[in-house]
Amino acid sequence: MNQPQRHSRKYTAALLLAPMVILLAGFLVIPVAGVLRSSFLDGDYLLEGTGFTFRHYIRFFSDTYYSSILWETFVDGLIVSLICLLLGFPTGYSLARLPPLARRWRTIIVIMPLTLSLVVIVFGWLIVLGRNGLLNSVLVNLGMVTSPKTLLFTRPAVILVLVQQFLPFMILSVMSVVMQIDPVLEQAASNLRANRLVTFRRVIIPLSAPGILVGFNLVFVLSISAFITPRLIGGNRVPMLGSLIYERIMAEFNWPSGAAMAFILFVAGLGFTAAFNALAASRLVGGRRHAL
Repeated sequence: MNQPQRHSRKYTAALLLAPMVILLAGFLVIPVAGVLRSSFLDGDYLLEGTGFTFRHYIRFFSDTYYSSILWETFVDGLIVSLICLLLGFPTGYSLARLPPLARRWRTIIVIMPLTLSLVVIVFGWLIVLGRNGLLNSVLVNLGMVTSPKTLLFTRPAVILVLVQQFLPFMILSVMSVVMQIDPVLEQAASNLRANRLVTFRRVIIPLSAPGILVGFNLVFVLSISAFITPRLIGGNRVPMLGSLIYERIMAEFNWPSGAAMAFILFVAGLGFTAAFNALAASRLVGGRRHAL
């Protein structure tokens, strides 16, 4: 390849990458830089903050209340992600193995909750889980409980609603990857006298590792950054960092402190997902090479 052709290919590659770079700069880098700048303002309000200080970060890490909320937020995110994986993987796999027409209609059913407003979904769960709601009425009528129970403002209720909201992301991630796995590989494993469990563990799981990682990361990031669901379903009894950031900024108008907590959540989530991907890729993708 001569020199003009190399320059032409580099120029074409740069043009193709330019929209992605502009998009990332406009919707990720610049907003994060603005949040980082606001987090160092010396003051409790955005307009009065003129100096430079680390006190918002010092306050966060020196107070066990904030560190415990960060820890609980990550634990809740992991629980939601694992539940979505356990429910979403078999669903996504079954959808991928359906005929195209049947898969199309069932996929529409899966993504239908994503077309609804999050506020509508949360208020629907408030009606279902309330003391006089549908679930309590069913339990009382079946004789399983003698009086309505408090289902709202509990951690299981928050996890339940988060799973319902983010399960479609896991299903679609797994389905898109499993559709690319040739069913002949499963038949070949069966011909080699591998039972369904061995085929699932040695063939399907390694080959669907990219979909598992993408779905897990999506659900985890969305869960730890959620603020409407923890705020309305959990209330003050189930604090998560996303709802605390929302309260700090929208209710107290303390932008510098809220920006510091938002940046801490961003860095912690980014670091966790990077470490998780490195660990999972070394195991799952390594198994994928073995399966191939």
